[in-house]
Amino acid sequence: MSVSRRDLLRWQFDLTWSLFEVHLEQLKPEDFGWEPAAHCWAVRRDADGAWTPDWADTEPEPIPVPTIGWVGWHLGWWWTVTLDHAQGRKPRHRTEIAWPGDGQAAIDWLRGLRLEWLAVLDRLTDTELDATAPFPWPDSPELTVAHMAGWVNAELMKNAAEIGQLRLLRTASLV
Repeated sequence: MSVSRRDLLRWQFDLTWSLFEVHLEQLKPEDFGWEPAAHCWAVRRDADGAWTPDWADTEPEPIPVPTIGWVGWHLGWWWTVTLDHAQGRKPRHRTEIAWPGDGQAAIDWLRGLRLEWLAVLDRLTDTELDATAPFPWPDSPELTVAHMAGWVNAELMKNAAEIGQLRLLRTASLV
């Protein structure tokens, strides 16, 4: 049996998402802001009440431990920008990607990005998969849209594992 590249990418994405759902279904609003270490990155309310992620243009040393909220924002940020590129929209800047807040709003946001990504992924033809990736490697013509879709799967897998591990550590800390 032969499987198309798109179908393989979709299968891998669906597998990763199903593993992520195990954690999304268990998250509680208070999990998002739990700080697992003194040196951490979080998403915090600014003076106007908007959620603002901690950020540094150069990765600090040591790297801060992120909160679930920060990883969720980060996932939404790179995925939103990827979707902008994949759909021919002007990509938004990091500061334009608003985190909806802890709890169900954040989960619904991520699930909405999933649905938007599936619409993109499901329409890709072999010709489109072979086209040069617009993101995240704008100066690498040898990397294709298929590479970009594989990168989305890898980033989602990494972020899902991070959120899952943080959720498990928080749960264990409460016992």
